[in-house]
Amino acid sequence: MTNNPLAPVRRALTATQVVAKLAQLEGWALSGDGAAIAIEKTFTFADYYKTLSFVNAVAFIAHTQDHHPDLSVHYNRCVVRFNTHEVSGISITDFDCAARVDALLA
Repeated sequence: MTNNPLAPVRRALTATQVVAKLAQLEGWALSGDGAAIAIEKTFTFADYYKTLSFVNAVAFIAHTQDHHPDLSVHYNRCVVRFNTHEVSGISITDFDCAARVDALLA
């Protein structure tokens, strides 16, 4: 949870809202269940240097949005996983951040 009193209040999306938002993002899928449900996507790169460059850019987005994904970093790929712990589900912030991550490679 953020310490910023001006930060928006996050609410869990309904299952219908999650499905509708997922349809707007290419390559993102549901992962997990219950309070651990998330959206995730695997990004593939030519080598470790390019993977880490991507990870650093994702870290910048996470910092500026005050919303931090779980990252699984490998030699030539990175799995990005968003959920909102404070609502035990998926919020609009997860989709906003996912779109920002996608924009890195657009």
